Amino acid sequence: MSPSPTYPGVYIEEVDGTMREIVGVDTSMTAFIGSTPRGVENEPVEVTGFADFTRVFGNLSADHPMGFAVNQYFQNGGGRALVIRVTNGARAATGSADTLNLVAASAGAWGMGLTISITHPDPVLFPDAAADELFNLSVTDSSTGAMETFENVSVLSDHSRLVTTKLEQHSNLVRIAGTLPPARPAQVNGVAFNADGADGLTITDAQISGPALAASRQGLWALEKAGLFNLLCIPPFSLDAAGDIGAQTRSAAARYCLDRRAIFIADPLHAWSGASDLTDPVTGLDGAAWGMARNANTALYYPRIIQPNPLLGGQLSEFAPCGAIAGIIVRTDTKRGVWKAPAGRDAVLSSVAALALDISQADNGVLNEQGVNCLRSLPGIGRVVWGSRTLAGSNRQASEWKYLPVRRTALYIEESLFRGTHWAVFEPNDERLWARIRLAAGAFMQGLFRQGAFQGTSPKEAFFVKCDSETNSRSDIDNGILNLLVGFAPLKPAEFVVIKIQKTAGQTGT
Repeated sequence: MSPSPTYPGVYIEEVDGTMREIVGVDTSMTAFIGSTPRGVENEPVEVTGFADFTRVFGNLSADHPMGFAVNQYFQNGGGRALVIRVTNGARAATGSADTLNLVAASAGAWGMGLTISITHPDPVLFPDAAADELFNLSVTDSSTGAMETFENVSVLSDHSRLVTTKLEQHSNLVRIAGTLPPARPAQVNGVAFNADGADGLTITDAQISGPALAASRQGLWALEKAGLFNLLCIPPFSLDAAGDIGAQTRSAAARYCLDRRAIFIADPLHAWSGASDLTDPVTGLDGAAWGMARNANTALYYPRIIQPNPLLGGQLSEFAPCGAIAGIIVRTDTKRGVWKAPAGRDAVLSSVAALALDISQADNGVLNEQGVNCLRSLPGIGRVVWGSRTLAGSNRQASEWKYLPVRRTALYIEESLFRGTHWAVFEPNDERLWARIRLAAGAFMQGLFRQGAFQGTSPKEAFFVKCDSETNSRSDIDNGILNLLVGFAPLKPAEFVVIKIQKTAGQTGT
């Protein structure tokens, strides 16, 4: 509001700036979907390290390969992850302490290791304890040693410390099952839970990509409950050859990543034992076994990786590479930016002892032309990522999204502009708004140019931002549509470094 001058002098008025800053979105959030020994189902949970993952979802287990993928992710530079647990018929264990019926906080055999103790508060210190039906509840998890204690809780529905509410809000181990007893339970010590918990069967495509799951936001579509994610990993359902995710899940994940501006990191099939298997018209990428259309938001890495398995005393085991690859991508983003190809001598696979197959240069050339990113063992360097293409990157497709860093840079710009221009909704669609949009988007693109994200020696060569009467026709304005056009000259990775050597006749003289 403008001041009303009443005396000669200087008046100060603060006004809103016309510049709306667009902040680049995060590029390091990786989503994992699969089975775990414990944890809430079909809910995205953020973890910031493997210790955090095990606290929520349980330790490594041969029956739940996702734990290995998450561990490899953090070993290779991953910083944050969204984890979605799915199960196939898992049941939660139950237990009773006198008249108080409890159930484990999540399904799985882990709940059978819970024990319960109940004591009553000292009537000298709490004279109304009996009238308020107060008691102390302790729960111990024998598998982890975790212990939770809830003091002075009540079974009375109108009490401020109702035990049902306290457990729902603060317990990671148990919940109330059924109705509460009318009076507090008797004192008990170390009562074990029942042996009725179960991990269920090995998960299948049905628990991740079944068509009916979309409406209830379960499986893959549980990510609808999450905010931004950039990379998606769906590890194999089991560690053996029968554990590959199916074409249904691959296709659903690829389509979903297109909608969410993310990249699906696909794992190779167990049956692929050589380059010829991937190029074969039946068993390969364009055959029925793979069963997924090529997609610019999908990247495939081959072969599988070999690591020490802590569950086997450090013996070497074979694993899918998706978790390790996601970690390297995040590591590259952090050090160099999303526009840098996550491949080359810097993209060393950490804690990887060997690769399931040694890829020759000739096979690498064949697979590279098919849009397959090879993992190679280089003398003196170790195991590295030696390719950075999307599955739309086969030579015969000639896609503009051939290269992974180019595709991810575009997705990064799209998501940043999408989120950073929401303020323009319902603003008057006129020249003033267009100018503010151009200023905000131009400043954002200029910042990326300074960081080296584009080709060109000047901003004019590197990018353009257009939002004016040419991009916004009278018809668009009448229909409430505002059009912003942004273009950029992407940095493409130097896949082939050609060194030309010319020999000239030497001159001799004195």
